[in-house]
Amino acid sequence: MKLTARAKYRYEYVHRLMVKEDPASPLVKRAFFAWVAWFLAAGAAHAYPSKPVRVLVPLTPGGGADIVARVVSQRLTETLGQQFVVDNRPGAGGSVAYELLARSAPDGHTLALGSGSMVSAQLMSKMSFDTLRDFAGVSTLSAQPYIFCINTSVPARNVQEFVALAKAKPRAFNYASSGIGGLIHLTGELFKISTGIEMTHVPYKGMATAYPDVIGGLVQLAIGAQLSASPHIKSGKLRVIATTKAKRMASMPEVPTIAESGVPGTAGFEVVQWYGLITPKRTPVETVNVLNREIVKALQQAEVKSRMEADGSEPTGSTPQAFDAFMRAEFAKWDKVIKTAGIMRD
Repeated sequence: MKLTARAKYRYEYVHRLMVKEDPASPLVKRAFFAWVAWFLAAGAAHAYPSKPVRVLVPLTPGGGADIVARVVSQRLTETLGQQFVVDNRPGAGGSVAYELLARSAPDGHTLALGSGSMVSAQLMSKMSFDTLRDFAGVSTLSAQPYIFCINTSVPARNVQEFVALAKAKPRAFNYASSGIGGLIHLTGELFKISTGIEMTHVPYKGMATAYPDVIGGLVQLAIGAQLSASPHIKSGKLRVIATTKAKRMASMPEVPTIAESGVPGTAGFEVVQWYGLITPKRTPVETVNVLNREIVKALQQAEVKSRMEADGSEPTGSTPQAFDAFMRAEFAKWDKVIKTAGIMRD
């Protein structure tokens, strides 16, 4: 293995000690064995991956999260010479997959797909793991904004008009989500807090069951992913009034964002269902850097971009440090929303 500058510096330090001191002295022995241990660890990281890598996905196959994990895993298999195998472990709000990750060796051979839903689930329920304590970010992968759709009978063409109607008729409007405590629910509550309107939350088991009620007028507003709402938008049964990303979506450039609506309190409004790869906390920096480098390269490939954009996602990519900072900010943001909205936790 070729020695890095850091390895050479450590070796030279030990060599100088052996020249100046008795080679049998405790000081020299400690320095020597510390260098050997570091060298072996660096060598192991240099050889990464040395066996197939398991990528835990806390959802069933076929969904948006699974697609993101598989697209990236395929590229990593090609560039790093070992199989990156997607292992779907749904259940318990994602905790089945994340508990497996928490118990795995911190060597980079077990990864997991983290997401915005991971944050909301952990804030709403007690888990045996703590994301910020037990896991480290490798890189973000993609961001999927939500879109706000309304029943076509609602006389509003944009966020400003919708907020004005809601303020004129407090609690006259309902909004649908995919379940209590989920990221869509929290997005609706953040929108209420930001705009000062009053709406009633109507939870469903999934947005597929919610859209018929929005189309039928039982619920006025739906917050969901572009992919699931697209058929209803194209048929003219639902009207899109905004997206939740800071910048307009490449796939829907004509639709304004909530942040640019001009409604007081919404400047800087942004919510995305994000995905990223995470690893156990003590994974060697060298290993994380290898993964990060190849992930960022993969996300820049035209085929990867087009595959993600077809599902309403946009590839991102970040440094490990930026991803860790982003996760800390997400926990702080949604914890504040839960407390302000008075949402009951388990």
